[in-house]
Amino acid sequence: MSVRLPAPERRTQLLSVALEVFARQGFHATSMNDIADAAGITKPVLYQHFASKRQLYLELLGEVADRLLGSIAEAVSTAGNPREQVERGFAAYFQWVSDDHDSFTLLFGSGARRDEEFAEAVRNVESTIAAAIAGLIRPPDIDPLHQRTLAFALVGLAEGTSRHLVAAGEPFDPARVAAEVAELAWAGLRSVGRANAEV
Repeated sequence: MSVRLPAPERRTQLLSVALEVFARQGFHATSMNDIADAAGITKPVLYQHFASKRQLYLELLGEVADRLLGSIAEAVSTAGNPREQVERGFAAYFQWVSDDHDSFTLLFGSGARRDEEFAEAVRNVESTIAAAIAGLIRPPDIDPLHQRTLAFALVGLAEGTSRHLVAAGEPFDPARVAAEVAELAWAGLRSVGRANAEV
């Protein structure tokens, strides 16, 4: 029998359980019964907190995205220069992936992009991260569109690396991965505009 929890605590518990189930099974293969069973409650109790599976999933996407964006923003805010901002941003991202595979899988690997409403939520996260990164890209004579393109390239670099690490299923050192990826990213950013200047 499930312990009776205050509504806010129950809601937090249900979101945590739903995250695990959705990350493992994906949205379409998961039923509200699956989540209720995993949480040790009845389906009517689950519906007291969430009107539908779609509402629950969207709320989870929002929570996971807020945690990721908050981690990156906090890490970057304490950096002393652009290179350090890039390094700390990657470090926060890979630490998040290391600490919470389920959240990464929900946001970027659970089939969310096959549903337009969910895909829009994921695009908003990527756009927010890219907008934050774009402000760190400040080579001379680079226009805002180029700046934004490079920012999305860096987002893709972090996401692609994380997909590989999560799929491998092996523990990894987020600080080391961040240092390696940041080194590549910074080398690329430092060279932006130089090739054209030398022509």
